[in-house]
Amino acid sequence: MASQIITPGPYRATKLWNEVIRLFRAGMPVGKHRQNLRNHSACFTASAAVNWLHQLLRSNSNFGPDVTRQQTVQLLKKFLKNHVIEDVKGRWGSEDLEDNGTLYRFPSSSPLKPLPRPGATASKSLRKRPSLRDKDGFLRFRSSKKIDKEARENVEPVKQAEDGSQTLEQRRELTAADEQEIWRDVTLTHLQRVLGVASLEEVLDPRHINPLNIIHNMTRVNKHGVVSLDNKTADDLPHWVLSAMKSLANWPKFDSEQPSYPGFERDVFRTVSDYFYSLPWPLLTFELYELFINVLGLLQPDCERRAVEALQLCTLLLPPSSRRKLQLLMRMISRISQNVDMPRLHPAIGTRTLMVHTFSGCVLASADECDLDELLATRLVSFLMDHQDQILTVPQYLLTAISDHVSYLRSSQVPLDGLPEERGGAPLPVYTFCRQISGAEFEQQKLLTSRQAMEELLEILLTDQNLSDRDRRKKLKQFQKQYPDIYSSRVPAPPTHNKPKIKAPLINITRTKVLSLRS
Repeated sequence: MASQIITPGPYRATKLWNEVIRLFRAGMPVGKHRQNLRNHSACFTASAAVNWLHQLLRSNSNFGPDVTRQQTVQLLKKFLKNHVIEDVKGRWGSEDLEDNGTLYRFPSSSPLKPLPRPGATASKSLRKRPSLRDKDGFLRFRSSKKIDKEARENVEPVKQAEDGSQTLEQRRELTAADEQEIWRDVTLTHLQRVLGVASLEEVLDPRHINPLNIIHNMTRVNKHGVVSLDNKTADDLPHWVLSAMKSLANWPKFDSEQPSYPGFERDVFRTVSDYFYSLPWPLLTFELYELFINVLGLLQPDCERRAVEALQLCTLLLPPSSRRKLQLLMRMISRISQNVDMPRLHPAIGTRTLMVHTFSGCVLASADECDLDELLATRLVSFLMDHQDQILTVPQYLLTAISDHVSYLRSSQVPLDGLPEERGGAPLPVYTFCRQISGAEFEQQKLLTSRQAMEELLEILLTDQNLSDRDRRKKLKQFQKQYPDIYSSRVPAPPTHNKPKIKAPLINITRTKVLSLRS
């Protein structure tokens, strides 16, 4: 049976589990085998199952080529525990399967897990003001131009005072809580668009989204792009762990005061891995597990760019201490895997494979027992390691959109004393940046939203007077490389005149030997 790509959506981990079982039951060869002087029909050996399932997982786009044989054995053990398979005597419920010639078979009952009923165990939907969500749960971000247009159409009604003068009804000022809502809502709106889901329900619990984390992760970074912490004593990596990570990342240029002996780098590596596994929760947190599992659905050859953008947004939701640890860890293992001077850290496993499988469990894990945790974590860590320089940087387009929107709302607030015209301000309707739209309209405009944002960014690059000519050319060159169609529509190429081609000479003129003037 053909493999099916499990796209982002509710209960993706359960769907992946059922898909692997479906393929395994449909394709695993079975036959007659003899064991303990008895013939058994429609069965297979454990080693044959490991071989077949390992090849299936490596070639399946939902998991990828980083799956190891040992992980396949672990998955078969879970199959035996969950009665996906049983031994030829009908026994199951344990995890004592080994990579050997023991015989197993498929039970007659279906081992597929039922999907939860809608609403039975669903997480609470995103709590937003009515103006931010329609009945289908869709969000839509409006540009500042549209807000300005609606501001002119929806000016506060003019009231007649007792003395005959006209006044405007006062509106409340933009508070810190309002600004935090803007950071939160704009980020989630972009995330929903990138994931391509109808809503973020059952993927993201709003109680676990702290807008202060988003603000900190986007504004409190050092010159290397790594998050800076307020309380380094309690939240940051210990000094000895940072020292060990620097030694491995810069090998062999480590601190001369550190000891050097055969196998020293292995001991340092073991020290770092032991620390990360001693943390009380994974770096991507238990609360965001379902969200990152759904991002894995974008890890397809034609969706790599979307996956990078989705992970950019998802990692902004992490607590700053977790994001900082993730940044430093990904930079370390990326450098180690590319360092040709690094000695082998394991006698039988390559450096890259060792990095991925060592730290996958401390990066992504579920609070509840999940049957595919190891395979999914391996897939995610491998992608994070290869694209960490893009994923773990602050998305400037999002920072610009939020900053411009907050600045616009601040400058457009009606003062408490007097008319806006008297203070040089401009009237603005009640604070909102989203409006209700239908599901059909959302589907039509989903693809246009990203393009409109990029067009606004290009306009800023072309008109911003604070940019130097050098920086402007550099940024425009980068923009043209990433979005050539948008760039060409705004900045058309200069007309080229067809120059006449120079024909080759009809007669080859041989070089004449220049004689020396000296005799």
